[in-house]
Amino acid sequence: MVIYKLDNLQNNVSMIEFTKKIKVLMLLMSIVAFGELGAQNDFHLYKDHDALPVKDLEKSAKFYSEVLGLKEISNAGLGERFRWFELNDHVQIHLILTDGIIERSKNLHLAINADNLDAFIKHLTTLNVHFENWSGDQKITNTRPDGVKQIYLQDPDGYWIEVNDNSFN
Repeated sequence: MVIYKLDNLQNNVSMIEFTKKIKVLMLLMSIVAFGELGAQNDFHLYKDHDALPVKDLEKSAKFYSEVLGLKEISNAGLGERFRWFELNDHVQIHLILTDGIIERSKNLHLAINADNLDAFIKHLTTLNVHFENWSGDQKITNTRPDGVKQIYLQDPDGYWIEVNDNSFN
């Protein structure tokens, strides 16, 4: 709480200047109050999973486990058409066998953070997995305007996956 004591006003401060200061102070207090009200939620949202329709469930499952190194987890009893994988932050990728048409675009991609992008690139090179930068130049990274290095690769169904070194600072 901010208290402005009138008796502490210096003689050289006019009432007009004082009124201006009070108006600014009231504006700042209302901005803070509004911000605090907007931030008071009884809930927080977290990413849970991405669901990807795939044509060959076994081939895709092998890619996500062997190339990306994700741990396969229980699919909650959904049956043979579903395979679930988990990243280190408990976000999941759900692979779902489909007969439908799958739309693909580099603009629509999964983004995964690697704590050691160079080691991940070496892993891809060892497995002879194609990767490229945003422009399509093979086997090199690009750097976003915010300084984050990134590469792109595709899973067996052609989904684009960005892998970057974002430190979240």
